[in-house]
Amino acid sequence: MPKSTAKTGGVTAPEKVPTSSTSAPGARGWRDYALLLALACCWSSTYPLTKIGLGSIPPVTFISARSLVAAAFLLIVLRIHGIRIPTDLKAWKLFAFQQTINSTIPFLVITWAQLYVPASNTVVLASTTPIFAFLITWAITRHEPASLLKLVGAILGLAGTVAIIGLDALSGFGKEIFAEIAILLATVSFACATIFGLRLSDYDPMVVAAGSLLFGGTVLLPVALIVDHPWTLHPTPQALVATVVMGIFSSAFGLMLFYMCLTRLGTLTTNAQGYLRIPIGVALSVILLGESVPSNLALGLVLVMAGVAAMTVPGEAVKRWLRRL
Repeated sequence: MPKSTAKTGGVTAPEKVPTSSTSAPGARGWRDYALLLALACCWSSTYPLTKIGLGSIPPVTFISARSLVAAAFLLIVLRIHGIRIPTDLKAWKLFAFQQTINSTIPFLVITWAQLYVPASNTVVLASTTPIFAFLITWAITRHEPASLLKLVGAILGLAGTVAIIGLDALSGFGKEIFAEIAILLATVSFACATIFGLRLSDYDPMVVAAGSLLFGGTVLLPVALIVDHPWTLHPTPQALVATVVMGIFSSAFGLMLFYMCLTRLGTLTTNAQGYLRIPIGVALSVILLGESVPSNLALGLVLVMAGVAAMTVPGEAVKRWLRRL
């Protein structure tokens, strides 16, 4: 698989890219987990920023705009660092497929489903991604160890999410069954994307993020022009700021960190950030939107952190700890 290139003087040289062998599970350091936390912070901001943006910008236009803003930002950074985007068809097929299953289709599906499903139920359903990733890894791909401890962690994280959102949210399930099934299918797509994304480990994470976002934004742009007529819209200044901030922070940096985490930590551990996003997203909603603090936040945090720990701690470390007891 071809790698991105960097200019050195007048000569074009291959850009060195970390591969999965550079950070074996037993050699994970605090920097790897710091990347995971940073990813959770980037993607947790999508909850309040999307709510602000969609107040005056339709969904398709909003998603296309934030993707193009993110792609433009990353292309400028790549240009400054002298890193070239691949031009071969094979690379762009990979970027296109990854963006389609990781963003374009699931985001559109979830956006449609939210017309019928309350936000609290959507968060709970979307938090099943780590469980689907575990099942796909265990039953089909087997590209990394799918231990019982990681499954327990995924279940604990989901339980913590339910506790934070509120048990009363569960009473609404089943009323809009087709929309709820659509959200679950979108989370399966997210899970598949974390597994397929490993095929892109030969490319610089910034290159993958830029190529994927450019494809996604360009594909949705004609749809936005036809459906939303963006030139007739009157977005608020807050919505425009939310679009730009979400494009740079959530999409550009978020996707770049996502591919770095996949390379360093693997599929199942990277999915653990999905649970970290819940308490961070709640905190941002309280600060930015003035929403109330959930009554079960403390219990939810304990369950979420226990689940994340179970999904991220290497099996060898657990065995060593058990031997000392």
